[in-house]
Amino acid sequence: MRERITYIQKLGDGLDPSTVRVDAGAIRAPDVHAVREDRLTLTLDELPEELRTLLGDTQDLHIRWVSTDAYETVSPLLARLPPGLHVFFTPGDGNGSVASGRLCSVLGEAFRDIACTTLEESFTPLPRDRFSHAAAYQYFQQLDSLQGFIGHAKDRLCGRADKACAARLDGLSRAASLDISYESQEGVLRVTALWPYQRQPIDASSRPGVRTEVGILSADKPKTLEPHELGVAGLLTVLGQDPKPSATMFSFAARHRDAESTFSARFLAPTGLHPTLQLRISSAALPAEAEHGGQECSPYAYLTLPRTIFADKYQLSDPLFLASKNLAALRHTTQPVDLEAPEYAVSSWGSAILLELAPPSSPSSRSSEWTAEVPLHLRYLAPSSGGYSTVSVPYPAVFWACQPLQDDELTPGPFEKKALGYDGLFEDGTVFWHVAPQPAGAGGQGLLSQVRVPVLDVDRAGWVGAGTGLAVAAGFAFVAWKLAGVLFGKKEEVGEKKTQ
Repeated sequence: MRERITYIQKLGDGLDPSTVRVDAGAIRAPDVHAVREDRLTLTLDELPEELRTLLGDTQDLHIRWVSTDAYETVSPLLARLPPGLHVFFTPGDGNGSVASGRLCSVLGEAFRDIACTTLEESFTPLPRDRFSHAAAYQYFQQLDSLQGFIGHAKDRLCGRADKACAARLDGLSRAASLDISYESQEGVLRVTALWPYQRQPIDASSRPGVRTEVGILSADKPKTLEPHELGVAGLLTVLGQDPKPSATMFSFAARHRDAESTFSARFLAPTGLHPTLQLRISSAALPAEAEHGGQECSPYAYLTLPRTIFADKYQLSDPLFLASKNLAALRHTTQPVDLEAPEYAVSSWGSAILLELAPPSSPSSRSSEWTAEVPLHLRYLAPSSGGYSTVSVPYPAVFWACQPLQDDELTPGPFEKKALGYDGLFEDGTVFWHVAPQPAGAGGQGLLSQVRVPVLDVDRAGWVGAGTGLAVAAGFAFVAWKLAGVLFGKKEEVGEKKTQ
């Protein structure tokens, strides 16, 4: 088992190396403003039997959870996804029948309250005909916290007397994201947690049998840096091995960059059953570094829509309609999407769409705020007490996608993140410049856009049933009365003719 704890500060943040103390397998230093990333790397023989069996029949598995709270991060830890629980899965060479059958049950045990039933019913297939690095299946569910996972991990990993283990797992309740990734080519499972840019205590200790490396780094821009590279510098320490921190400086290719702009999302009022999600983006300008590098870039929005709401691909195929919404094209949508089924008749998790946006083209307006509007459609929902239900839609991931790096520039860095769903829809090596999400308004619900939907009120459903039965009975009686009148009228007419 290997452990890597990394503190990454912004350019200009500082820490006096003389204040860092390394002693008896532990490191201590004054608090710093930084992003903290913890990563555990485990081999298959270090995993529980049921998890080892699952992964042994899997090619790739990526479980990614993102908090609904807005958070700040720094380069190079900039890759973003819509908030919620994302699962990307590719079966093994033997069709992954064991993994396919066990995946939903393992997710349910680990995260609790998971609606996943089977791979065939709950997951949606992803296209792999263009790019082989895309995952085969996708699942998403809104999950506001990791409390279920924390409780499960405590039960399985921490003994009753292991207070340090329990405290560390409790710290996940304040994390901004959690990634659990396995790739059969590497044969290791990586568990990565990230805490947002804030004041962080530097306090870590080694454990028996675990190689623990601690890095205190900050962004750096040496003159030798290539346009596609990021630089970092700082201190590295292997606990229990190094008597003091060692200075380090290195650079690497980074596919996830900071667009230095922000966006918010909200439903336009009145919403009705066909709400429009408006994206308000602070700038339409290309990232400065991308513009200077001469890269061809376009802005995109990647939405993961729960089964309660969907986008109509036929509506989004009209160029004139798209232009009126500042949209350029629908580049991807999950297939199939039933346009008529109610929410309670849909078995899959929902749908994902990738929209290319159309920012203002005039130079004078490119640095100012602009909007794009995404038309959506609500499904009929199950009855509810009170006659209304609330549908929450996670913020999309908004980014600029720029032309891929060359093969000789693609050396992956130590913080590289892939299998994000949308990256499998672009060529390998595409550079993503991320637009940071911000809640819409002071009273916002974090990174969620909500819409109130009228549904059947179960408290009054009895009157509806009785009224419907009465109306049907009255209608039947009226039709029978009219038919009887016609029948008797004909008999009288026949009788009169006979008399004549």
